[in-house]
Amino acid sequence: MTVLGLHHITLGCSDAQKTIDFYVGVLGLRFVKRTVNFDDPTTYHLYFGDELGNPGTAVTFFEWGRMPHGHPGVGGTHHFALGVKSGAGMLRWKRRLTDNGLTVDGPAKYDGLSEICFRDPDGVILKIVTEDASASGDVWSEPITEIDAEMALDQGMHHVTAISSNLERTNAFYSDLLGLKRISEGSAPDDPDPETRQWVWQAEVGQGRQIRYFEKDPHKSGRARIGVGQTHHFAFVVPDDDSQRQWRDRLLRAGIPVSPVMDRMYFKSIYTRDPDGHVMELATAGPGFAVDEDPAHLGEDLKLPPWLEADRPMIASALRSVTIPSQGQIR
Repeated sequence: MTVLGLHHITLGCSDAQKTIDFYVGVLGLRFVKRTVNFDDPTTYHLYFGDELGNPGTAVTFFEWGRMPHGHPGVGGTHHFALGVKSGAGMLRWKRRLTDNGLTVDGPAKYDGLSEICFRDPDGVILKIVTEDASASGDVWSEPITEIDAEMALDQGMHHVTAISSNLERTNAFYSDLLGLKRISEGSAPDDPDPETRQWVWQAEVGQGRQIRYFEKDPHKSGRARIGVGQTHHFAFVVPDDDSQRQWRDRLLRAGIPVSPVMDRMYFKSIYTRDPDGHVMELATAGPGFAVDEDPAHLGEDLKLPPWLEADRPMIASALRSVTIPSQGQIR
């Protein structure tokens, strides 16, 4: 059995339109699916990614307009990072984001990476990261009029960074149980406390292969509180239904609670938690987002699973209409 890297990350947003404007209009991701939270169909579930929303590129949001903002802490996520091919592309992103009124930190360099850091409209911490060792400078001289191939974020997620209370225990979960390889141990470059440790694990194959954890004392930093601007869960890819069932059996044999297999239409899911309680999912690679829409028209219509179709009029009336900007252009 093999875990094939990251599948997606799912967060909470306050306003569907603002989120679409940012992730499509500013970051140039494709809006690949307009659907609802299958467990709460009165709320949107929005999917963004590359042209097909392939595993490792999918960033998804539940619209939680009436929920307060959450906060990071042990058992939650600190940030996620999107990969870009070159240092020049990363600097172009800094110029584009700054010109659109965002505060951008960096570039900063560590462990062979160069990165910039910023926040989405709800305060989610994002990074754009490159492994291009030639990255130099800290500003791009010319305004960015379009998102070109140098800036394309179609590499998807580079990593997700979560927060642990005990890295040795977290390592037993990711290395011993899930079979990810620990590739780095050191200090946490994002944390002001130089004593904060960070460990990094990596899948052998797949797009978006890394999961990272800071170690924090929950008595000092507190536990994560779910809400707007925070992660609900992140997911790893497994190849197919058979391997997913095998993973479920393995988790249960290890005494770890895990959900039944759930049909999410575009993949099947099982849910468990890391040792600090962060929700983590193992999702199948397929069938993918083109299962109920033509690839050329992904995200254009509200799509519902068959078991909710009878309630379409009621569900649609509870959702505010949204419009999709052109990719890479502010509305």
